[in-house]
Amino acid sequence: MVAKPSPVNKLKKVKALVMDVDGVLTDAGMYYSEKGDELKKFNTRDAQGIELLLKKGFLVAIITKEKTKLVERRVEKMKIRHVFQGVEDKLSCLKGFASVNNIALDEIAYMGDDINDLDVLKSVGLSIAVNDATDKVKNASNYVTKTKGGCGAVREVCELLLDKNV
Repeated sequence: MVAKPSPVNKLKKVKALVMDVDGVLTDAGMYYSEKGDELKKFNTRDAQGIELLLKKGFLVAIITKEKTKLVERRVEKMKIRHVFQGVEDKLSCLKGFASVNNIALDEIAYMGDDINDLDVLKSVGLSIAVNDATDKVKNASNYVTKTKGGCGAVREVCELLLDKNV
């Protein structure tokens, strides 16, 4: 699939970056230790990008179907205040987030990778699929990252958002 060009007009409206965890902030792998502990690989460059967005006044949020202490610890370290875990209806959650923060859905960029992200991707101003997302997600997105989930895709999007007025 050919990467879609950056939708500059949509980038300029974005006030919030909302994303899934597994497959976006991680490589979608599920790792288990001998003791049964679940492990996830996160990318430190993604965290740096999120920190830069937060410093520039962007809202950053996580909406994930999973509910783990591991994600709680990681988002706490990244200073993401808007964290929604165990969410079955991501679109309703996103609408609530937008309402509470007084922003429109078209002012939100959402990053996803799989079919449970489709409703949200179709409802936001800037829909983004990571490079290794499912084809349905890529086809429903305005932008497909050059990098895979968990490998700097979030950082790539953060840089696009930060450079939007260049």
